[in-house]
This record gives sequence, structure tokens and C-alpha cells, in this order.
Amino acid sequence: MAADSVSRIDVGGDGPEGGNSAYLVADRVVVDPGPPTDRAWRELQAGLERAGVAPVALEYVLVTHWHADHAGLAPRLAEVADATLAMGAGDAPLVADYARERERRLERDAAVMRRCGVPTAAVDSVIEGDSISPIPDETPVERLADGDRIAGLEVVATPGHTLGHTAFAGDDFLLVGDAVLSTITPNVGGSDTRTLRNDGRESEAASATDTTESGVERDPLGAFRATLERLADRPERLLPGHGAAIERGRIAEILDHHRERSQRVLAALEGDEPTTAAKTPWAVARELFGDLEGIHVKFGAGEAAAHLQALEGEGLVERVADDPVRYDVVR
Repeated sequence: MAADSVSRIDVGGDGPEGGNSAYLVADRVVVDPGPPTDRAWRELQAGLERAGVAPVALEYVLVTHWHADHAGLAPRLAEVADATLAMGAGDAPLVADYARERERRLERDAAVMRRCGVPTAAVDSVIEGDSISPIPDETPVERLADGDRIAGLEVVATPGHTLGHTAFAGDDFLLVGDAVLSTITPNVGGSDTRTLRNDGRESEAASATDTTESGVERDPLGAFRATLERLADRPERLLPGHGAAIERGRIAEILDHHRERSQRVLAALEGDEPTTAAKTPWAVARELFGDLEGIHVKFGAGEAAAHLQALEGEGLVERVADDPVRYDVVR
């Protein structure tokens, strides 16, 4: 399936990463239809009309990951088109069983933030600010695994940003979702708290979806680095979930960015005397990013935790406490 079989539809979005990119492939597949808003729905319909494709002609709706700005319109489009909705197995439950999994996610998010040392008031603010998306409580979703083929596309597991993040490859293009973005570095750790090692401190309900069924170790930064290295070895043109095509050098830039961030995390621990150096991920996040509010509390704490877990795996830092978790450099 060649590049002339894929076209981008801008479905809105005003964030720093640019507009959401839905992709029409071979006039029968839409990948990442966009956020669950009326504006995005109108823009998606207009894009399909420009391409001369009626929604009822679609056979598949594919989604790279569970975040609402990518998956939000998927159930609606699949229902209108009577199409198969499919996505990576690791992320599928959060769309297939949205209502129940949202409650579990909020409980898990709160537990992870508390363990990272985030103050109670900030945790409560994040949870209370998490609005319900207009997504059906339950939706049929086909679960995909690495190496599967669907609608002429190869399924490529790309975990890190989320547990079950998945790319879709044609002959000379690769739809990479949020695995590679041109203007920002995708968040790891906070954007999907299932990826972090939580050591059984969530409730049973919260732990129910904390699974490694996709084969991902709970080391989001390690998984993300492996994803980037895998993508760097592939020849296809990279088409992201936000904005237009990406130059391949962007992968090296993101890897360099995370190497530099890990050094900053180490510096945050090494800056104090040995008796006082141990810090929570939240304390490290505040040093890295300054004041954090809203969803950035979870993103910042999660990213700091991801780097600390990776550094622990490299033998450079060690956990010295667990409630909340604290790290110190290995001396």
C-alpha cells in the first residue's frame, strides 16, 4: 500500500503539538479519527467528502492509542460506517469498556501520584478535573498484536507513550500516532500510569488493567527508547498523529532529549548532601519543570518517575523508601 493511498485530514486541536491528524487509507480505512467533539466530527466528514468517500464506505477504523484526542470519534465513526474498530490489545480495554476503565484509571492515577509524592490537594485537583468524554460506555473493539495485518496494513507495536501504543505501516508510510511528534517530546509515565511499576500499591480494582499482556516491562522510558530505535530502523516515511510528515532525524533528537533529561534527573539528586538527597519523583519533577498545575501534575510526576525507574535499572540510583517512593544516587 503506497503513499498515494494515504491522505491526512486535519480534525482540529489547538495544542502545542499541532492539529490532530486523521488518515484516510485506500478509501476504506480511517486511522485516529480524532477527539469526540462536534467540531472534529464536522471536519472529519468534510475531509472524507473532499476525498469523495462516504462514511458508509469505510470498512475499518484503526486507533494508535487510547487517548481521547485520537480515539474519541472512533466508536461514532465505526457505528455510522458499520466498520470494524481495532487497536492494540494493550490499549483496547480503555475504549472497549470506557466507563468501567475510566473509573479504574482515575483510581490508579491517584494511587500513582500519591506514591510519587504529589500533595493530596494536587492529586484531588487532577482527578476532579478529569472530565468524562462523550464516548459510549461499551464499544466492540478488535484487539491487535504486533505483526498482525489488517486492511493491508502491518501492525507495529510502539509502546512507551501508552502501554498498547500501536503504529500502522503501508509500503512506504508509517502512521506513528504520538510515538514521534515534530514539536514536542511525547510524555512517558504520566500519559499512561499503567506503564509505571507500582509495586502492588493500587487497589485490586485499579490493578485489574495494570497488565503486561502486550509484553511491555513496566519501564516506560525503556519501552519508549526501544520503540524509537525500532522506528529508526524502518524505511517508511513517518506520519504522526499531530501535524504533517516528520523528518527521520527527529527520532535522534527525541532520544538525545531523554538522555539529557536523565542527566538532569541525576543532577537533581546529586545536588544535596547524602543525608538529605533522597527525593520523590514529585520533588524531582518540580526541579525539572517548575510549578505544575492540572494534568501537567500527573505528566510531570510520571515522567520524573519514568526516568528514575530507568536510572534505577541502570544501577545509577536506588529506591530508599516506598511510601512515598524516594530515590537517591548510588554512592
